[in-house]
Amino acid sequence: MGRSAPAGAVALLIAQLEPAGVTNAPLAWQNWTLNCQGCHRPDGTGSEGTSPSLAGTVSKFLWVPGGREYIGRVPGVATSSLSNADLAELVNWMLWRFDKEHLPSGFRPFTAAEIGRLRTQPLRLEASQMRAELLKKADESGPP
Repeated sequence: MGRSAPAGAVALLIAQLEPAGVTNAPLAWQNWTLNCQGCHRPDGTGSEGTSPSLAGTVSKFLWVPGGREYIGRVPGVATSSLSNADLAELVNWMLWRFDKEHLPSGFRPFTAAEIGRLRTQPLRLEASQMRAELLKKADESGPP
């Protein structure tokens, strides 16, 4: 009969595997599947001309002033029907899932309160131009 790992060790391992600010990764993934992947695709590569790619780029917004705010104000985030808590967890999961390579070393997870504040000022037509400008600044400046 084989030995199994103690429950505490398993819980510690799971906690180490979950991204910062995510307490329920399966729920975050489910919320992504039901609310985001239809446009951004299962792999985060987006849809040409309608939904931008997140893969390999989304965490770069955290490198520049205004980028963090941009993430909380984009139309798909700001107008989501998810609660602020579920949305904050989803955003934190998304940053880790699709662009953990570019997450700043001192990454501070989004909170429900922060998402609640940011989503009261949704971006509309200016979102794509702001995205291009922020990513250009991020690419020019490099990681913090």
